[in-house]
Amino acid sequence: MQILFGLMLAILLGALEQSIVAVVLPEIALQLRGFEDMAWVISAYLVASTVATPIYGKLSDVLGRRSVLSFSIVLFLLASVVCALAQTMPQLIVARILQGLGGGGLISVSQAAIADVVPLRERGRYQGYVSGVWAVASMAGPVIGGYLAHYLSWRWIFWINLPLALLALVVVRRALRFLPVSGRRHRIDYLGALLFGGGLSGVLVFLTRLGQGHSPLRADSLALLVAGVVALALFIWQERRAADPVIPLAMLRVPTVAICCATLFFCFFQLIAMSVLLPLRFQVVGGAQADAAALRLVPLTLAIPFGAYAAGRIMSWTGRYKPLQMAGASLAPLAIVALAFVDPGAVWLCVPVMVVLGFAIGLQLPSGLVATQNAVPPQQVGIATALTSFSRMLGGAVGVAVLTTVLIALLRHGGMAVTDLSGGEDVLMSMFHRALAADTPAADAAAVRAAAERAFRLLFLMSAAVSLLSPFLVARLREATLRGSPAAAASAAE
Repeated sequence: MQILFGLMLAILLGALEQSIVAVVLPEIALQLRGFEDMAWVISAYLVASTVATPIYGKLSDVLGRRSVLSFSIVLFLLASVVCALAQTMPQLIVARILQGLGGGGLISVSQAAIADVVPLRERGRYQGYVSGVWAVASMAGPVIGGYLAHYLSWRWIFWINLPLALLALVVVRRALRFLPVSGRRHRIDYLGALLFGGGLSGVLVFLTRLGQGHSPLRADSLALLVAGVVALALFIWQERRAADPVIPLAMLRVPTVAICCATLFFCFFQLIAMSVLLPLRFQVVGGAQADAAALRLVPLTLAIPFGAYAAGRIMSWTGRYKPLQMAGASLAPLAIVALAFVDPGAVWLCVPVMVVLGFAIGLQLPSGLVATQNAVPPQQVGIATALTSFSRMLGGAVGVAVLTTVLIALLRHGGMAVTDLSGGEDVLMSMFHRALAADTPAADAAAVRAAAERAFRLLFLMSAAVSLLSPFLVARLREATLRGSPAAAASAAE
C-alpha cells in the first residue's frame, strides 16, 4: 500500500498541474504584464510534458523506475519553486517548460511502476484507481487554484506542490528500493532523444499556435512545421540504425500496441476537446456563468473513473479486453452526436449524455493500457506504458488545436467579430463579448448565440466522425487472454 500511495501521489501532482493554472491565468497575466503570452503558461507545460513522456519510459526501462521517477519529482519540485518566484511572463513560461519536463515522468513512470508491482490480471482495477485520481485532480484543480489565488496569491498554486512533491519523493525512494533494475548494459540513444524532442516540439508548437488563432501560412509557423517534420524524419532514420533506440519502432509494428495507441489517441482527441468546447457552449449558447459551466462538466468527469473501474474489474475476472474497448469506442461517437443536438440549456438532457460519454471513455483507458502491456515483454513495459500516455496527450493536444482552429475559422466568417479579427483581436473573446455583454442589443446577442450554436454543432459532428475510426480499429484487434487471469488459467488447465 505504501508503494501505491507514493505512485498515486505522483500521479496526482502531474494531473493537478494540468488544470490548476487555467482559472488564475488572467490574474497572472495582469500582475506579470503579459496578456499576449498568457496562453503559453498552459501550452508550455503541455508541450514539454508530451515530448518528455516516451523518453522517460525508455529511461525507466534502462535505469529503473525508482531513480527516473525520483529525478522527475525533483525536477518538477525545483521548477515549481522557480514558477512561484517568477517576476516576468518569460520567466514563468521557461519555468513551466521545466515543470512540464518533470511532469512528463510523473504519470507514465508511475503507471509503469504499478505494472511492476501489480499482477497483470489486477492492473485494470488499479488503473481504474489511477483514472479516479486523475478525475478528482482535474475537477479539484480549478477550485483549488481559484481558492488559493483569492485568499492568498496565484503563486501559491506552485508553492502547494512543494510538500506534496517532497512527500511523494520520500515515499517513492523508500517504497521502490526493492524494484529490480535491468542488468543488461544499454547505450542510451541521445541523438534519437534530441531529434524526437526537437521535432515533436516544433510540430506541437505549430499546432498550439493554430489553436490560438495564428495563420498556418505565417513564415514563422511554417518554419516550425518544416523543422519539426524534418527532425522527426531524421529521428525515424536514427531509430532504425540505433542499437538501443529511444522508441523501438518494431514495437509499433505489434498490431495490439499500434491499435491501442491509436484508439487512445482518438479517445483523448474527444475528451480534451469536449472538456474545452462544452464549457464554451454552455456559456455562449446556454447563457451559463463560468462557475456553472464548469460544474456541468462534473457528470462527464465523474463517469470516467466509474467506467475505468468497471473495465478493470471485468478484465480481472474474464481476462478479456477487446469487448470493453469495442463498447467504449462504439458508445463515444453516439454520445457526441447526441450532445451536438441537445439544447445546452436543457441540463436534464445533457447530464445523462455526458455520463454515457464519460463511461465510454473510461472503458477504453485501462483496457487499452493493459492490452498494450500484455503484448510486450516485461523488459519493455516502461516504454510501452509511456507510448500509451504519449498517445493520450498527443490526442488531446491535436484535438484542441484542430477543433479550436476550425471554431475560430467558423466564427471569423460568421459575422461575429467586433473588429477585423485578422488584425489581432481574439475571436473567442469577441464571441463572449457579443453574446454575454450587458450592453449588447438583445437581437445581436441572439444572432451570435444562433451562429455559435451552428458552429459548435459542426465541431461536435466533426469530433464524432473522427471518433468513428476507433471501433473500426478495435474490430481489427486480435483478442488475447490476459496473462495470469482466471480465464487464462482455465484455458491452460484444459
